[in-house]
Amino acid sequence: MAGMKQPLRSWSSCCSALIAAACLAAVPALASPATDKVVQNVRLPPGFVFEVYADNVPDARSMALGAHGTLFVGTQKGKVFAVSAPVGAGQKPVVRVLADKLNMPNGVAFRDGALYVAEVSRILRYDAIETALANPPQPKVVRDDLPKDRHHGWRYIAFGPDGKLYVPIGAPCNVCNEPKYAVITRMNPDGSDHEVFARGIRNSVGFTWHPTTHELWFTDNGRDWLGDDAPPCELNHAPRPGMTFGFPYCHGRNIKDPDFGQLGECSNSTPPAQLLGAHVAPLAVKFYTGTAFPAVYRNRVFIAEHGSWNRKQKNGYRITTVTLDGAKAVGYEPFATGFHRGDEIYGRPVDLLQLDDGSLLVSDDYAGAIYRIRYSPPAS
Repeated sequence: MAGMKQPLRSWSSCCSALIAAACLAAVPALASPATDKVVQNVRLPPGFVFEVYADNVPDARSMALGAHGTLFVGTQKGKVFAVSAPVGAGQKPVVRVLADKLNMPNGVAFRDGALYVAEVSRILRYDAIETALANPPQPKVVRDDLPKDRHHGWRYIAFGPDGKLYVPIGAPCNVCNEPKYAVITRMNPDGSDHEVFARGIRNSVGFTWHPTTHELWFTDNGRDWLGDDAPPCELNHAPRPGMTFGFPYCHGRNIKDPDFGQLGECSNSTPPAQLLGAHVAPLAVKFYTGTAFPAVYRNRVFIAEHGSWNRKQKNGYRITTVTLDGAKAVGYEPFATGFHRGDEIYGRPVDLLQLDDGSLLVSDDYAGAIYRIRYSPPAS
């Protein structure tokens, strides 16, 4: 067939955009040309391989893995996708639309056979979802009383080691003093006992838990309009509930906000574990716990930097790593670069997910794709 891509990019399919009642057909399609420049330009350390896992997943953002290998993908543009794993060598995954016309269903999480989806003001639950991919059930409403503000209203969600569902509520502004916002909250899986876990967080769109201490680590996006190089974005560490991280009066470690600095002292808030680049828009943060990558990467922090939008020279558009010594960050360096060149954007990393084989999936809402990073040891 004219235009068919070669094997590196062969794992691709798309879903029909048409929804007839509750039955959604999965329709295979050609690989998307939007990923060509990403694959051509991304650079990784020696021995790592970057390839397309699934094309034609428009606006692919947060990911969650089902018990039977289904990859669930949330978006900001109304759809939630299910990507079924390939069943054999050289086979394509099947991509289905599970839901459409939702209100920015960015966040997805999986627990006890159910898919949880975060809209702006609601948390939905699709029970026994992997048994009904072709005919999804109507969702149950877990909670429907979250703030309705769309500014920073797209939510990342995940279940913690305590069994609770963690849900951030970002500030409804660039910078403002709204006490009910700028928090990370948590609740029981049924939506009960909703409480604030941490405060002073402008907009976190990614968090995870340390594989041995089970303590929370999260990214936070710094405020805009203080210049190209300030303030830094942040990687933060919250080992216990009740901590505050400085927004809106303090940014980074010691930058007082020009409008809200009188509300508090930087010394009274928890400083970032690692300062990241200014305006890099860090989203996903995950600890690598597999054995497929070289041992130096074990328990290292991986961060997806979505990229700047208001900086004279673009910043971010990459995957970085942070090395820890205990709970102390001792190194911050690029891992995957080349998602842009100058002002030309090829892709924007959003979420990261480790598969059972130790490879790493990367979602890209700009090219509408899921990539796979694996390690292939050089021949001796």
